[in-house]
Amino acid sequence: MSPAKAIKTFRDLLAFLTVIPVGGKEDFVFTSAENMYLFPIIGCFIGFITSAYFIGSNFILQFLIGGINNFVTLPVSVDFLVKLASAAMTIAFLLVITGLQHFDGLIDLGNALGYRNEHDRKMAAHAWTVNYSGAAFAIIVEFIAFFGLFMLIPAFTNPLIIFATLISAEVAAKLAMVTIVWIGKPTHKGLGSIFLKKAKKNLNIIAYIISALVTFTLFTLAVNPMYGLLSIGIVFANIPIVYIMKKVAEKVFGGVSGDIIGATNEISRTITLVLLAGVLIIL
Repeated sequence: MSPAKAIKTFRDLLAFLTVIPVGGKEDFVFTSAENMYLFPIIGCFIGFITSAYFIGSNFILQFLIGGINNFVTLPVSVDFLVKLASAAMTIAFLLVITGLQHFDGLIDLGNALGYRNEHDRKMAAHAWTVNYSGAAFAIIVEFIAFFGLFMLIPAFTNPLIIFATLISAEVAAKLAMVTIVWIGKPTHKGLGSIFLKKAKKNLNIIAYIISALVTFTLFTLAVNPMYGLLSIGIVFANIPIVYIMKKVAEKVFGGVSGDIIGATNEISRTITLVLLAGVLIIL
């Protein structure tokens, strides 16, 4: 791949997966589909800026809430409020920077789960309204992700752990998207079917290699090589979850759609965050 093509590919992938204005051309969707095996690299970038946001907001909130506490005694500790607020703000930041497109898939899947037959499920997924099951499902998934971030509070004294965890969680989410596209069959013509058709299956193994190298390197630097190996296992533990998502997709929609791909991203990130944070606390 020439330098010019590499730059265009990175820009188009960034334009598809985020709301960052990088000036991607109209063919960025097709470029993204053809180079889906590079999704974990964009996951690294998203995870990096999210980590920086989490740490930055933590310091700013420490100053602001600490200042308020000097004038009005708060009912709980300043540190608790700071970590609570920064975790919530970081999850919101992740949803905004990705344009809510994966979150929308999560809502649409939740909407569909409230109906019995496939036709009604598809109608509910494509409707512009949000029903109770869609709202509840999305809120639960993101709340668990928030809880995973909140669990990282004991590890906050080491910023490298924050970067390693958030980057690895986002890499795992993108790897899950690659996997669901790799093993799934489309339900209908649409955005999801473009990826299922154009994603170069023989190159998707590169996504696994990138994910393993990134995760192992980050946690080796942040903790130790043993945890680096363990973190690879945690990231790859999403693969069985993807197969479950495939089964859900076939049962609910008759196959994998764009909504399922987006929902898989959100669910995978949540599971990885909780597992990584939980193991950090235990060890």
